[in-house]
Amino acid sequence: MTHTIFIDGEAGTTGLEIRERLERRDDLELILLGDRRRDRAARAEALNAADAVILCLPDDAAKEAVAMIENPDVRVIDASTAYRTATGWTYGFPEMDAVQRGEIVGSHRVSNPGCYPTGFIGLMRPLVKAGLVPVDWPVTVNAVSGYSGGGKAMIAEFETGGALPYRAYGLTLKHKHVPEMTRHSGLHVPVLFSPAVGAYRQGMLVEVPLHLAALPETPSIDRLHGALVEAYDGCRFVEVAGLDETEAMTGLDPEGLNGTNRMRLHVFGDRGGSQARLVALLDNLGKGASGAAVQNLNLMLGLDEATGLS
Repeated sequence: MTHTIFIDGEAGTTGLEIRERLERRDDLELILLGDRRRDRAARAEALNAADAVILCLPDDAAKEAVAMIENPDVRVIDASTAYRTATGWTYGFPEMDAVQRGEIVGSHRVSNPGCYPTGFIGLMRPLVKAGLVPVDWPVTVNAVSGYSGGGKAMIAEFETGGALPYRAYGLTLKHKHVPEMTRHSGLHVPVLFSPAVGAYRQGMLVEVPLHLAALPETPSIDRLHGALVEAYDGCRFVEVAGLDETEAMTGLDPEGLNGTNRMRLHVFGDRGGSQARLVALLDNLGKGASGAAVQNLNLMLGLDEATGLS
């Protein structure tokens, strides 16, 4: 059976990455508008004719597109931030919880996670669920991404040599990912998010530092690691590095998983010490965006979730 797919916003960075992944498949047929992609009538027809729609648009445009869909059978994946905490939408992080994959399979409205939140939630949710980090704990997350996550303007700035090699941003502490990160990690207190962008195209590190001695149960490195291993046991795309491996590491390359839909979690720290550094490595355009969208699409269409992602 061939499924028809419409990518609304295929000319953007995420849309292009998704299209590239889907064009190679013979089980899918893409609805392409070409020069008519700005024609509202043509878009409306495509939005209602497809088996599944992937929205790669700014928030307001995504909301407008959803309002144009009248066919109740159309399945929608939205890659914007518009619906990531909205009622009636399923959060598209299949590995987030034991029931999440099933909820995505049965959903007609899935919100694709943000790249930074994918790393943060991947690290923090299992620890909150296990009671190792209290829900009211003040959590800080530091992260650096390649410039491709900043959109066309930032890409042009870096690729024409007009940007600094490293830039901290989100300095107002009101980054749009904070509500998503807080809610889906299980925390009740907004996280303190410190993002940055580096002078490389894609790949990211998301880090959560923890003072173990300050936590109520003073959890050890082994307990933190064990909670992550248990949470992602059997997952194809999320893996937890062994403690022996992390102890031997002297650095971590943010570009290490580029071109894949994988995410690797690390627990750094002295096993007898009182501090830990939790670090997630992923491709901000892979598991952090287009790869995740394809994984969700596969699940919603009843296909193997790894189809086209190996």
